Amino acid sequence: MASGLGRSLGAPRAIGREQLGGTAPQAAVGLLGRLVVRDLGDDGTAIARIVEVEAYREDDPASHSYAGRTARCEPMFWQPGTSYVYRSYGVHWCLNVVVEPPNVGAAVLVRAATVIDNVAAVRRRRPKAANDRDLLRGPGRLTAGLDIDGHRHDAGDLLDGVGGLWLAADAIEVVEEDVACGPRVGVSRAADVPWRWWLIDAPEVSPYRRSPRAPVEGADGADRKLGARSER
Repeated sequence: MASGLGRSLGAPRAIGREQLGGTAPQAAVGLLGRLVVRDLGDDGTAIARIVEVEAYREDDPASHSYAGRTARCEPMFWQPGTSYVYRSYGVHWCLNVVVEPPNVGAAVLVRAATVIDNVAAVRRRRPKAANDRDLLRGPGRLTAGLDIDGHRHDAGDLLDGVGGLWLAADAIEVVEEDVACGPRVGVSRAADVPWRWWLIDAPEVSPYRRSPRAPVEGADGADRKLGARSER
């Protein structure tokens, strides 16, 4: 098994746009193990491996695109590999990767990542983190630790290798046995749709929290898997 926790960087290589053109769930699983590369200026370049993702698309009641194109979610309808960065509850920025063909309205939320290069620079941006596991654990912590915000990074191209923020791949291979899935964290609509995926051995994966606003009826609490492991 190729654990997503390994450092095995080598030379990061580009991700092809076609790799993000399948369905949102397919693209989400494909993003596990990929790299978020962030140029932090005088602090150097930080690299983090994606270990947890959630999928959203326009026929999904939990998605921003469910109500159609708005000024806020317009980038979700752009080409695969576009960044969609929004503020959650007016507090935290969230980084999403647009997927599926243009005009569909689909994206994958990057929920958590493991810092594999330049942890010191990330720690300076997350001084209250209790340990390295918590540096990029959760979408708000991830954007804070990598200095990502909607003013500078919304609607950018994450596959062109410029602009200070991009996606890349390396020698790590994620296989089916490495991956588990379950309900998304904290959504009040479509709360039981199992469109969250994570690398089983990654300590940065978010603990599952069901939204208190989500209907309880029909919730079975069961874990669903591509590999296996109980819900965190």
